[in-house]
Amino acid sequence: MNKPTEASPALPAEPLQKLLRSLHDPYLERDLASAELVREAVLKDGRARLHLELGYPGGTWSEELSQHLHDGLLKVPGVKQADVEITPGIVGHATQPGATALHGVKNLIAVASGKGGVGKSTVAVNLALALQSQGARVGILDADIYGPSQPRMLGCHGQPETIDGKRLIPKRGYGLQSMSIGYLVEEETPTIWRGPMATSALEQMLRDTAWEDLDYLVVDLPPGTGDIQLTLCQKIPVSGAIIVTTPQDISLLDARKALKMFERVKVHVLGIVENMSVHVCGQCGHQEHIFGDGGGAVLAEESKVPLLAQLPLDAAIREDVDNGRPTMALQPATETAEAFRKLARRAGARLALRNRDYKFKFPKIVIENA
Repeated sequence: MNKPTEASPALPAEPLQKLLRSLHDPYLERDLASAELVREAVLKDGRARLHLELGYPGGTWSEELSQHLHDGLLKVPGVKQADVEITPGIVGHATQPGATALHGVKNLIAVASGKGGVGKSTVAVNLALALQSQGARVGILDADIYGPSQPRMLGCHGQPETIDGKRLIPKRGYGLQSMSIGYLVEEETPTIWRGPMATSALEQMLRDTAWEDLDYLVVDLPPGTGDIQLTLCQKIPVSGAIIVTTPQDISLLDARKALKMFERVKVHVLGIVENMSVHVCGQCGHQEHIFGDGGGAVLAEESKVPLLAQLPLDAAIREDVDNGRPTMALQPATETAEAFRKLARRAGARLALRNRDYKFKFPKIVIENA
């Protein structure tokens, strides 16, 4: 908490702490006092000002929380008016040892799966849009060199422009900064490259793209645990990974392999997303667990990582991305979109609980001989 000045005395500590203890953040999973979110708390001439930084993009939850705090402050003795400000306050967080910082990016979130066909790319693009909708600056990198899908999902086409013929300017789709090999080759042209060429292309796209002040860069990894995934984990600063699976046993088997890979290279896993969890009939509303039931929860429990979301099997989600209009952009008022927003808040909050990376705080010092 900032130290109040003489002109701005602090709010009474006891009632403020009582108020903060009474309010629980469901994403940080602790009360506001324990979370230590207060950056300013002053009272002057009967007017209280309270500023909190969540550490993650709170969006609509921030608005709800702000109202609770406003109402609570008005009950504090001496407070006649109350101003509450809640900001994301997103900072860079610790990554795996030996990784070099990525210019213009605070946090890199890798979205992975052990196998294809689980809807990982659809989850990645909607997660990125959901993080943006909640107040973050977000980009997405399509790291699938052999089967890029993000250009079509975002409805972006054409080659990116360059800065001085060296750095690539990311394409923009629905406000997201994006980069993909799909912008550099024709959509129907196969990428016939050996592993070292593919990993070199990935590194080049990451480091030679002029990312602009991103809170989060979501990286849509190719399925599996091969060269590209290992390169990313060994050389690129990954703040956290999300594993996408379906409840199906064979999908869970491969998701376990992805989890083990991240553990071995010391990349923190933020949690599990169970996609295609339940199908709801569009005609009668009947719910059916086509791919099984509860597999994601079992995997999360045995791996001791959170289950971040259980997303529905919905034809509209597939149709939306096929048409270049992701659900989060096309249908933001739906229950499915709200599920993605909750996923974004949970993922952001899990990352906020991690250690901060102070290389974003201190300037680079260069000593030159006179």
